[in-house]
Parts: sequence; C-alpha cells; structure tokens
Amino acid sequence: MDPADLVVGDVVLVRPGERIGADGRVLEGASEVDQASITGEPLPAVKYPGVPVYAGTVNGTGSLRVRVERPAGDTVVARIVALVEQATATKARTQLFIEKVEQRYSIGVVVATLAIFAVPLLAGAPLEPTLLRAMTFMIVASPCAVVLATMPPLLAAIANAGRHGVLVKSAVVLERVATTTTVAFDKTGTLTAGTPRLVSVTGVDRSSGEVLALATAAEHGSEHPLGAAVVAAARSAGLVVPTATGFRSTPGRGVTVDVAGRSVAVGRPADVPCSEADDLESSGHTTAVVSVDGAPAGVLGLADEVRPGAPATVAALTALTGRAPVLLTGDDHRVARRLAAQVGIEDVRARLLPEDKVEEVRALERAGERVLVVGDGVNDAPALAAAHVGMAMGGIGSDLALQTADVVLVHDDLGAVPSLLALARRARRVVIANLALAGTVIAVLATWDLVGHLPLPLGVAGHEGSTILVALNGLRLLYSSAWTRA
Repeated sequence: MDPADLVVGDVVLVRPGERIGADGRVLEGASEVDQASITGEPLPAVKYPGVPVYAGTVNGTGSLRVRVERPAGDTVVARIVALVEQATATKARTQLFIEKVEQRYSIGVVVATLAIFAVPLLAGAPLEPTLLRAMTFMIVASPCAVVLATMPPLLAAIANAGRHGVLVKSAVVLERVATTTTVAFDKTGTLTAGTPRLVSVTGVDRSSGEVLALATAAEHGSEHPLGAAVVAAARSAGLVVPTATGFRSTPGRGVTVDVAGRSVAVGRPADVPCSEADDLESSGHTTAVVSVDGAPAGVLGLADEVRPGAPATVAALTALTGRAPVLLTGDDHRVARRLAAQVGIEDVRARLLPEDKVEEVRALERAGERVLVVGDGVNDAPALAAAHVGMAMGGIGSDLALQTADVVLVHDDLGAVPSLLALARRARRVVIANLALAGTVIAVLATWDLVGHLPLPLGVAGHEGSTILVALNGLRLLYSSAWTRA
C-alpha cells in the first residue's frame, strides 16, 4: 500500500528490513529501528509496544505492527521538508554589494555625463571641447574597474575551493562565509564517522581477550551495528574465535549462542547488572554485557569514532572566529558531552529534534552571531536552510541536506571548513582593496577632468590600467598557496 494512502488508525505490518511508511505507535512485536535520519543517533533504537516510530526510518530484524497516528502530510519527515521550505523562503535574498550599487551608479554616471555636456553648451561653451570633456568623464567614471574589483577574487576563490573538494554554490555564499562568526556542528556523521567502534573491553572474571572472543562468537551472525563493531575489533586483533551454535536474537535484548556447552549472551546491562557497565555508561559510552550461563563475564564499551582531524578543525575555527564551535545533536547528553570533550567543544546542545536545531540557530543569530552550520542528515536540513551559511558533508550526506546546503564538502574533509573560511576572508580583503584602488583612480581622474584638462588618451590609459590591475589582483586567489590547511 502506498504510504500516502494511509490514514490515522490504520494498522500496518512492518517486516524486517523494511522502511516504515508512517508515523505511528507499535502495537505488537519488538525490533530495533535505525532512525539516525531523524534523531542522529548512531545505534538503532529499541521499539516495543507503546513506543513511537517515524516514517522513513528502517526496521531491523524484528516484525512490528504499527498503528498510524499521523497522516502522510504531517509526519516528522514531511515537517522537516516544510521547515526547509519555510527557512529557505524567509532567508534574506542577499546580493553582492557591487550588484546593489552598480545599477544606480551607472545611471548616475550617464546623468552626470549629460549634465557636463549640456550645461556648458547651454551657457555658450564651444561644442568640441565640451563634448571631449564629457566623453572623457564618462570613460574615467565608468564602473568597469569597480565591477572587476569584486567578481574575479570571488570567482577565483570559488575555483580554488573547488579544486580542494569544496563546492561553493555562488559568489553570494562565499561573501556570507567570510562574515561567519560562529560555527555549529552536527555530531553523528559530521564530527564522527557515523558508525560505532569498540573502544574498550573489560573482563569481570576472565581476560579481555577471552571476553572479546566470546562476544565475537555470539555476534558473528548478527546484523546489528554493535555486532559488526565487535567482529571488526576481533579481526583486527587477530583473535581465534570459538565455534558457536544455536544463534538466537531477541530484538532490543541481544543475542545468545552456545559455545562449548555453555550459554553465551551479549545484551543490555539492564538484563545482567554489572558495575563496570554502569561506569562506562556514565562516561558516555554505549555498553553491552557479555555473560556466560547468566553471570557477567565482561563489558564491551562502544562509541562513535571521531573523524580524523576533528580536534584540529575545532581549534582552527576557534582561532579564526574567536569563539569555539557549538555542538547541535539529537543524541544523548552524556554521549554528546563525551564527544565534545574529545574535540574541544564546550557549548553542547543535545536531544534536539530538527525543529529544535532550527530554533537554536535562530537564537544564536538573534544574539548577533552569523552561524555556519555543518551537517549531513535529513534532520540537519532545516538548520542548514535557516543558518547564515549551510554546509553539508558530500559523501555521507543525505540528498535533502545536499540540496539545501550553500556549501558541500565533496570529500567529507572537516579540515576544509577553516580553510574555506580563511580563503573567503582573504577574498573579502582583496575585494575591499580592489574597491579602494578602483574608487581612488575614478575619483582622481574624474576630478582632474572636471577641474582641469585631462587628455583623453591619459584618461583611457588610467581607466583601463586600473581595470586590468584589479582583475589580476583578484586572480591571485587561484594560486594553490591561497588555500591553507588547518
């Protein structure tokens, strides 16, 4: 059945591996659902009767009977799309500074030229010198150099960024990047790789190597991300894994196998109380207890892996903007604080739904900040649209985030964020210098023509020379040396 045809009160069966078609509540069954696209949590969430589920999320290994509670147009995903459209529509449609003044300036030059020609002529001045003065004024006062003062440096900077895997969608965007004062990061998939990694193995009554081997034997047939992390850790450690039989998986509780006649389980700490698990959870880790015949044998600690270079990126952005970045995440407070401590972020805002992220961005901007938001998921798209600048991870990013963002990091390289900010600020400085040079030349030549006698060839040479000079100055940003790494 088409999800668009579902109405409130319908009951749908969601089979293992299927995408959930509507927002609703579980009536029967148990499973683990990957809802990272909505909440940003890297691990699947346990679903059982009475727990809500969201359209667009992916069911795990269990079957669920779900009662539809919202029509298709009012699901969380639909509201996210609506938030994106609203934020995009209300976002100020800015123009480059030169585009704002160019048209009026050009009209002013034409009017001034006509006045310089007509007024003296009406007062009885000779035609030829009056016409020559007016033509010279129009040439030296034309805005060619002013226009080229802006576009070559901005376009050169965009081209340079593109060569380094950063897609800037317009010159206006680059101008906004240059004025950024605060950077806000999503967590899962942005500062982290988005997949859990085994970071600690603690033995209770046996060695950590034996605990990991038993856990690997149990998780070898599991499709859960936790199981994949355990198997990968055992493989990299070169462990000999015992043979397991009788694989049994209970959604939301864990897996159980038989190893050498003993029952080995990997499951929730709540099912097998263990003080070591409590300590790990309090520090922001995801934990699983390995038990043998019902007694705890060890504890596995998992965490989302921090992207290489994330701490250096945060430090570079702090130096550039004078303010440490902000962390905006839908994940748990403890997990978010642990990640923030690893990368050097102090301002942590967790348990945020997509609309909450938008409100946090707007609150920062109401406080006078110009916020650049970096994210990757569907749940980040509204914040990307609402921010001063939205930047999406190109490799891992969702289609909605890529379409909404002003800037795309094609290779998911976090180190490119401070590099782009530094390049944009340099381009802005070049634009200001070019405008000052072009304006000075125009003012000097126009004044010379009005109060003295400026030879037409000299006026043309001065005008064209300044135009070429500002263009070449802007094109310097094409050099690879203009792109600096954090």
